[in-house]
Amino acid sequence: MPLTRKGAATRQRIVEGAAEQIRAQGVFALRLEDVMAHTATSKSQLFHYFPDGKDELLLAVARHEAARVIDDQQPELGSLTSWAAWQRWRDKVVARYRAQGTDCPLHTALAQLGPATDATRTVAGGLLDRWQQQLAAGIRHLRDAGETDPDLDPDREAAALLAGIQGGVLILLTTGATTHLEAALDVGIARLRGRTAAAVENGTGRAARSAVAE
Repeated sequence: MPLTRKGAATRQRIVEGAAEQIRAQGVFALRLEDVMAHTATSKSQLFHYFPDGKDELLLAVARHEAARVIDDQQPELGSLTSWAAWQRWRDKVVARYRAQGTDCPLHTALAQLGPATDATRTVAGGLLDRWQQQLAAGIRHLRDAGETDPDLDPDREAAALLAGIQGGVLILLTTGATTHLEAALDVGIARLRGRTAAAVENGTGRAARSAVAE
């Protein structure tokens, strides 16, 4: 049965409160009693929205935080139509993860639930698919506008860039440093821009060879 507006607001308040508790105390210290106190909800309310208890609540937190990863990059992620736009997006990603530091409710919730469950794979896979699709759309726009190599595969380039970002994020969660994340972004974007120069050079070379042949 669909939730009423009030019910949806209550459920969302519980999810956001649990995410805040994870940031403050860590997932292992998370107790449902603390979430209830923090969000001013009763035990009956909490179990009405999360009848399976803590694991179901953690999964809801993971879904909430996965959506935030994409939302926090907007509108830049959805508007990668120029190299200046890509730089603005890059700076926003770095700022977001620098502010987050090592406190990541998404990562901790998924780790607690276990990476091998269908639910956690769905949450993580959905996040990565949405992220990659928007990066690919930006690369496709650059390709169609003649700003990068017309022969590149936007989906594959987006996948490689996202893999680098995720590696940088994992290192950040371990060390608290954004160095590797920044390097992944900078090298990935530079590669796309470099493909522009290579395409122009190759085109000039082909034209020259054709003229000689004639």
